[in-house]
Amino acid sequence: MRTLPFSSGRRRFLAAVAALVLRQPARGASGAPPTPGPRDVCPVCGMLVAKYPSWVAILEVEDGPVRFFDGAKDLFKYLFQLRKGGGSRPAPRIARIWVTEYYGLTRVDARSAFYVVGSDVLGPMGHELVPLASRDEAEEFLADHKGRRILRFDDVKVDTPGKLDAKRFD
Repeated sequence: MRTLPFSSGRRRFLAAVAALVLRQPARGASGAPPTPGPRDVCPVCGMLVAKYPSWVAILEVEDGPVRFFDGAKDLFKYLFQLRKGGGSRPAPRIARIWVTEYYGLTRVDARSAFYVVGSDVLGPMGHELVPLASRDEAEEFLADHKGRRILRFDDVKVDTPGKLDAKRFD
């Protein structure tokens, strides 16, 4: 058996670095969204995200950390806060955004999803923007769950999440 040309201390260091890299959320090449770990918390409300896998939303920024949310509503609150900006640092460039669609429980691109508001289905933080993969599914959900409106990503306004918190669905 051939030995590596590194000292045992160097091998331990390289093993530690490899372990840290492997612990990071999966990113990039496969295009698959990362999965929240047991300690990942929503940056908006502080809830443990992994406890609510049916509602997970994910924001990946270029050259930055992956952020996990316990629902689309908190994701939008965070996005609006980023757009608002402030301070001397520029807003991060968004690489990808995912939401968990209601029927298949799969991650879909948040920009292509349809969102139902005002339904009888509550998320971890109450009334929610319920993501669905297609217009047909959104219309079915709207009818089955007494929803009020269907929105697209760009239809969600800065006051929409707050209105949901206040149980206003206009």
